[in-house]
Amino acid sequence: MSDTPARLLTLLSLLQTPRDWPGSELAERLRVSRRTIRRDIGRLRELGYPVRAAMGAVGGYRLAAGTAMPPLLLDDEEAVAIAVGLRTAAATPVDGIEEASVRALAKLEQVLPSRLRHRVAALAAALVPMLGGNGPGVDPGNLTVLAGAVAGRERLRFAYQAGDGSETRRLVEPYRLVAAARRWYLLAYDNDRDDWRTFRVDRIGDPRRTGVRIPPREPPEQDAAAFVTGKLYSLAPTYEVVATLRLPADQVARRLGTAAGDVQPIDERSCRLHGRADTLEWLASRLLMLGCEFEVHEPQELRAYLRAVAARAIRAGTCERTA
Repeated sequence: MSDTPARLLTLLSLLQTPRDWPGSELAERLRVSRRTIRRDIGRLRELGYPVRAAMGAVGGYRLAAGTAMPPLLLDDEEAVAIAVGLRTAAATPVDGIEEASVRALAKLEQVLPSRLRHRVAALAAALVPMLGGNGPGVDPGNLTVLAGAVAGRERLRFAYQAGDGSETRRLVEPYRLVAAARRWYLLAYDNDRDDWRTFRVDRIGDPRRTGVRIPPREPPEQDAAAFVTGKLYSLAPTYEVVATLRLPADQVARRLGTAAGDVQPIDERSCRLHGRADTLEWLASRLLMLGCEFEVHEPQELRAYLRAVAARAIRAGTCERTA
């Protein structure tokens, strides 16, 4: 391999595999002399890559952890595996990594060759993740388009379906993607309305980047997640729940996680829960999944909903078996 830049990239790709590479094996793979390998290792070190050498019969070269992550060089199978994994994480977000997974997916799909994009799309369409969640489905492809426009400060056009079913075309300046309340939201400046708007991503159709770069615009709040959450609570009906749970407070907090709200112990075996949510169905399911006795003090709507669920469960459990 006489092309020095191509040889250096291939060498760097080999060194990213977590093992020690003897100089003789590297020379054989790259079809060059050991002296050339030593010279190339020196070039990589000059470029800032921390290549370490171990002496002895089982020694060799290894790429160590440095102050900055080098560019990852992936083969086709590795690239497809990472892209499919990121698509799955984006479609069913995991607390703490959902936005990062979308940004990473947008970067990866930007450089994937077309042959690999088709493979990723086919695999993603065939996969059905068995992860929990009550939020509506979101097309990871749409998410990557939105994330790319956010990162590139680029205007977006898309179709948007309102809650009443009406559809409009929107031209916006995207600012941030936010995962909140089991849904994805786009915080953007709406050019036609001359104001900031929050859009549910599952209602966005056919998003297209316009190629028009936009200067930074002062956001309504520096904390985009806090702004979106505040908007959701101000616009959507919110139910305040107060319930007594026959379960220790620490177990309730652990099982409910971020949805726990305010949990106050009453004694060693029970506690009082104060929380809120936007749907009765979600409140009821979370309480029932605790697997303990409980009494709902408010809201009245939740008590009525639980009575209806209990009646259906009784009918289902006592119906005669039909042939």
